[in-house]
Amino acid sequence: MEEIKEVQPRVIANRFEIKELLGSGSFGEVYLALDKQQNQEVALKIDINADENSQIPREAKLLQNFQGGEGIPKVFWSGVEEVSKKNVVAMELLGENLESLLTKCGGKFSWKTVLMLADQMIKRIEYVHSKGFVYRDLKPENFMMGKKGKQMQIVYLIDFGLIKRYKDPKTNKHIPFRDNKGLIGTARYVSINTHVGLEQSRRDDFESLIYVLVYFIKGRLPWQGILAETKEKKYEKLKIHKVSITTEKLCEGMPNQFLQFCKLIRQLKFEDQPNYFKLKQILKELFFELGYSWDYVFDWTELNEAININQFNQVNTLNANQMDNNQQITDKQPESICQV
Repeated sequence: MEEIKEVQPRVIANRFEIKELLGSGSFGEVYLALDKQQNQEVALKIDINADENSQIPREAKLLQNFQGGEGIPKVFWSGVEEVSKKNVVAMELLGENLESLLTKCGGKFSWKTVLMLADQMIKRIEYVHSKGFVYRDLKPENFMMGKKGKQMQIVYLIDFGLIKRYKDPKTNKHIPFRDNKGLIGTARYVSINTHVGLEQSRRDDFESLIYVLVYFIKGRLPWQGILAETKEKKYEKLKIHKVSITTEKLCEGMPNQFLQFCKLIRQLKFEDQPNYFKLKQILKELFFELGYSWDYVFDWTELNEAININQFNQVNTLNANQMDNNQQITDKQPESICQV
């Protein structure tokens, strides 16, 4: 059983009152906090160590650059906690990430859910690219759903720690092609070019998207579960496995439109701009060909509704039983009175 870490109540910047630990990792810890100034709950990301090499100030600065785009978390404040000297950023509180939702839905999503997600995921990637950056770490954990109301229909892109400029902001000139680069990103989802040490560009974000979508549909990628003595040997085995699998094999059993989508991405050259409109159009055509309605009802929406209905029925059953018990007591009371 996982040990629950006790949260010490404290207020940061005379504004954010920490309530609960939401998660932690190598980057730091994320807390649920109350923004007393705006009277709303926020997510507070705090570095584990007071370190000048912290990624949080960079991430906060980058997020500021992306503010205003749909599916980009709002940043409310960033700075240094006075007592611990740790870097902090306060952001919009979101719902669950897609990896967590996938687990809730039994390890696979339906085509309807995947295609509605993919449309928004492409839009998020396109927005990042429009700002002159490549994301470099596409994975289910870095996409989250909104928390309340209509925002629950919106896919959010989070964690901008690994993004990098692919073009000069002044000249718009593309970065030069380079090799002998280290592996940046999450090994399961990085592109083949990344595995062989090539500089990442827009095409690599989309190859990662292919792997994420195949994972959603099939519940597993062909190279999952590979074991090796060291991380380096594992990466080498992953690379060999990815290179050896054709696009047709990867998309085996999937509609032709999805195969077309994947081939279009894998044809991209280093400096090519993806045809975002065409990529979205291919998947939309597949969506409507399969007879779906674009109603933003995802697999977990139906699951939550089923849970709510079940809970409602349980409550009604309990209430009915309670009423029966009360009726029995009421029916017996006159007899008791008569005996007296």
